[in-house]
Amino acid sequence: MRAEPGRSVTSKVLALLDAFSPATPALTLSEMARRTGLPLPTVHRRAAELLAWGALERGDDGRYRIGLRLWEVGSLAPRGLGLRELALPVMEDLYEVTHENVQLAVRQDLELVFIERIAGRHAVPVLTRVGGRFALHATGVGLVLLAHAPAEVQEQVLAAPLERYTDMTITDPRRLRSCLAEVRRIGYAVSDRQVTMDALSVAAPIRVPEGVVAAISLVVAQDRADPVALAPLVQAAGRVVSRALNNSV
Repeated sequence: MRAEPGRSVTSKVLALLDAFSPATPALTLSEMARRTGLPLPTVHRRAAELLAWGALERGDDGRYRIGLRLWEVGSLAPRGLGLRELALPVMEDLYEVTHENVQLAVRQDLELVFIERIAGRHAVPVLTRVGGRFALHATGVGLVLLAHAPAEVQEQVLAAPLERYTDMTITDPRRLRSCLAEVRRIGYAVSDRQVTMDALSVAAPIRVPEGVVAAISLVVAQDRADPVALAPLVQAAGRVVSRALNNSV
């Protein structure tokens, strides 16, 4: 098999998988070729291999989608798996008390990844999904994770352009730095209409002896939110998950 110059086989396979997104969950071979910049014959060969292994599936419409085999492999990631299993009963209790959206997230480099979510049937709609990534500076869980991240991570985020999701999003590095200090001082974060104008989130840290490893939050409709009343519930949930996580080691 002749290797095509400039890109390894692995990089081509990863590029194909990276072509899929929540906005484009189903793609034809031609669409994959356009999104990756790979020649169509290369896309055809690599997609056939991924299809045979189960990383891709092909629907009746001929379009390719991410296969369940990738979900099976991804579920083995130790940071998400153990934490999710320990946190889920606590999240369910928090949901039963509030009937609001409950979220669990970890930091991955300069972004956060949602590893579990319980959506309230009548709760405010949210933009997040399990496995989805989001910026650290706007959400409640993101503010908690950023506030407790290493100094070099904080400086990288503060030095980069901060995306504005709404008029309430903090995009001034000085204001964000002050906000992070307040999160560390009071022990929880409030994101008030920073992602959507109808939602507010309250988040608290999940800790191990080495530091904060995750964050848990409630996301509620802004017009009925009382952060002062919600914060003790979220902080208590964070402490329970922290104890469970520490006891499991």
